[in-house]
Amino acid sequence: MLEYEGSGFSGWQRQKKDVSVQQVLEEAIEKFSGETVRLHVAGRTDAGVHARAQVAHFDLESTHEARAVMGAINFHARPHRVVVTSAQEVPETFHARFGAKARSYRYLLMNRRPPLAIMAGRVWHLPKPLELAPMQEAANLLLGTHDFSTFRAFHCQAKSPVKTLDRFTITQDGTLFTFDIGARSFLYHQVRNMVGSLTLVGSGRWTVQDFAEAFAAKDRTKGGPTAPPEGLYFWEVSYDEPENKELSTTQGCC
Repeated sequence: MLEYEGSGFSGWQRQKKDVSVQQVLEEAIEKFSGETVRLHVAGRTDAGVHARAQVAHFDLESTHEARAVMGAINFHARPHRVVVTSAQEVPETFHARFGAKARSYRYLLMNRRPPLAIMAGRVWHLPKPLELAPMQEAANLLLGTHDFSTFRAFHCQAKSPVKTLDRFTITQDGTLFTFDIGARSFLYHQVRNMVGSLTLVGSGRWTVQDFAEAFAAKDRTKGGPTAPPEGLYFWEVSYDEPENKELSTTQGCC
């Protein structure tokens, strides 16, 4: 399992020039094992997006204890802000991406006029006041199976815009709004586009009916802005229990 602070990376996926999470970890694995590996991840994240409990797997020809793998990766990944928090051997049938049964994201929004000091780069700073109740009412419309084209990035490569949203809750603690979203899978920028549109409702620029009409339009141009990446966290991913409990000596997972 991994956690990383996304502001120092170009995202998860390897890039030709910029530093990515995948590159740092693969190079760290090669340094301790002498093997060139490819990491497979539960959910690719964009530049600036963070992860609390990301899951990735890779194959090694040589045999190493999971604890030693974790320590070696963390040593060689320094000073980059990515850490393996737990590691275990998994069966050859395990796949971090295709075996995932559910994924969740958390989006943090700081709603206050003063600029940020401690939380800068970790939340979306939005000075205009927001109301929780209408945002949650609008978010409830997203639950279930729908065509999410209104919240789909133009360059999304998914074959279908239809997704099933299992959970969308918004909570407020003082000036901090927390958006928790769960589904088996998501479209590209879906979470950030939904959050951006919901802030229009919370600020009073849109009514809940306006939000419903934009959603029903199935047209990205009818939706609200894309929320910035710094507030988004890949929160957790779940798998079938048997896959988590079986062990193999031919594959490593972190």
